[in-house]
Amino acid sequence: MPSTGVNGASAWSLAGKRAVLATMHGKERVVRPLLEGCLGLDVVVPHGFDTDRFGTFSREIERRGSQLDAARSKIEAAFAHDPHARVAIASEGAFGPHPLLPIVPMGREIVVLRDRDTGLELIGHHADLSTNFAHETVETAAAARAFAARIGFPRHGLIVTGVADGAPTPDRYLDKGIYTVSALTQSVENVLALCGAAHVETDMRANRNPTRMRAIRRATIDLVRTFRSLCPNCSRPGFAVTQRLTGLPCTWCGEPTTALRAEVAVCAGCGHSLERPVAAETEDPGLCPVCNP
Repeated sequence: MPSTGVNGASAWSLAGKRAVLATMHGKERVVRPLLEGCLGLDVVVPHGFDTDRFGTFSREIERRGSQLDAARSKIEAAFAHDPHARVAIASEGAFGPHPLLPIVPMGREIVVLRDRDTGLELIGHHADLSTNFAHETVETAAAARAFAARIGFPRHGLIVTGVADGAPTPDRYLDKGIYTVSALTQSVENVLALCGAAHVETDMRANRNPTRMRAIRRATIDLVRTFRSLCPNCSRPGFAVTQRLTGLPCTWCGEPTTALRAEVAVCAGCGHSLERPVAAETEDPGLCPVCNP
């Protein structure tokens, strides 16, 4: 582990270090400029590196484990592919219904950085509702074209799969090479003849989805912020918030409300923790279970 103390921060520096980015879908367009410009890394993209083996959005290869598990698997494979790299970076996205508003789609992106020499692992996060993640089962090419117009095709890509028992079935039919309205029409007509219905969905691969690419950029910005957040005790990067405490007192009665009271940051290296109270001293009674049961 790097030394700590006055010069501890410089011991964690990655300036000039080789970093391999585990991608085959053009993520270097948004990740590389930030990590080179902000952290000084020399970011390279491995030739012939296959990330689809860790799971595909089109379901022909299921992702094993969690979103973070998949990103870590990519990092291990990237280090094996490029044994001279000190750092590996990988991102992974997940899309589905919002946990509190199931009718609203939500996207979650993580960008993970690992330093082979120090064992440092940091994660940048971004979650928002601006994803264009969507899907529809159609029975006509016209319905598929209407769906395509709603999601921003052809700037955003589409995937067409077969359907069996009402569910998407890529084993029966899969087309990810759709770039024009005529190609979409032909693909849908092909699968309609085969299955009677077609499943059309947004292509969530980064190089075919500008909306997702922006989210990856924001997760990378969060990663940079996390790297620059140093532990006040040992100077290790990644002094990040791990807990949020509720209970800000009610303005009327003084009892704890459901509002945020403080955030707790913890160092994963030395264990140092720091509680940071919010600026407000009291909260509106609307969030008080006593005044507003």
